[in-house]
Amino acid sequence: MTFFKKDEQLTKLGDRLLEIARATFPSLADNQIALTWIVYDPPVVVNTGGAITAEEFWKHRPRGFHYRGVERIYPASVVKLFYLVAVHEWLEKGMIQSSAELERAMRDAIVDSSNDATSLLVDVLTGTTSGPELPPGPFETWKAQRNLINRYFQSLQWSELETINVNQKTWGDGAYGRERAFLGTMMENRNMLTPNATARLLHSIIGGVAVSARRSQAMMELMKRSLDPTDLAADPENQVMGFLGEGLPPTARIWSKAGWMSTVRHDAAYIELDDRQPYLLVVFTEGKAQSQNEKLLPFISQQVAEAMKEI
Repeated sequence: MTFFKKDEQLTKLGDRLLEIARATFPSLADNQIALTWIVYDPPVVVNTGGAITAEEFWKHRPRGFHYRGVERIYPASVVKLFYLVAVHEWLEKGMIQSSAELERAMRDAIVDSSNDATSLLVDVLTGTTSGPELPPGPFETWKAQRNLINRYFQSLQWSELETINVNQKTWGDGAYGRERAFLGTMMENRNMLTPNATARLLHSIIGGVAVSARRSQAMMELMKRSLDPTDLAADPENQVMGFLGEGLPPTARIWSKAGWMSTVRHDAAYIELDDRQPYLLVVFTEGKAQSQNEKLLPFISQQVAEAMKEI
């Protein structure tokens, strides 16, 4: 059972916005887009600063819509949200110690989407390092350590996480040495997420129940995006332009993590508009044409914001 409940109104609105998107972008194939959309009806149980307990929070099942929300898709930098939660879990349990370098890496991985910073997070989480290929015995030990992150998320026993894989670093040019061997000959061990899995993790963060209320708030601080044109112009890697934030009015508030590489363009966001209910939106798009399409995600975001007027 998903953490959200299907809703007839959202299904109609979701189907309509997908139909409009396909008509506006004829190159968009049915299997090149996947999305999950969650609406928070009053009483809103997210972004409360942890005002309700985790037990109480999970009793609430918000309304939602998904299209191909269970499809496994390469997540690019969206996976960094999972590493952020895991680092905070390790810190909370005393499994690792905080340091200026770790704090800097967490910030840079989420705010700037740095792959180098993410590399450090994965090393700290798993006690592994990149390097030359390893002999079979040590490599088996290394792989078992690398899968610590997967084992943690499976321990949460969320049905949405059953099919995910989050044991790989993110790269600019690609993996080498033991990292390339770990990906598999056909890249079969790549990171894989679904829109529904991503939505549930984001839902837990903005609900204040990811690790703890205090740590959830710290994660949200890193995910907060400015829509101020001056700030956007000063930061070409702002994760707003070409993504969901671009489709919003300037008074909107957004917390998000984008992902982009040569064959995918994704975004996962929690959005608050002045005159509408808050909502969560995860959109994954695949294919080289969609990866280069800087208009698609802003268009979908704009369509969802308009549809929220009808709710």
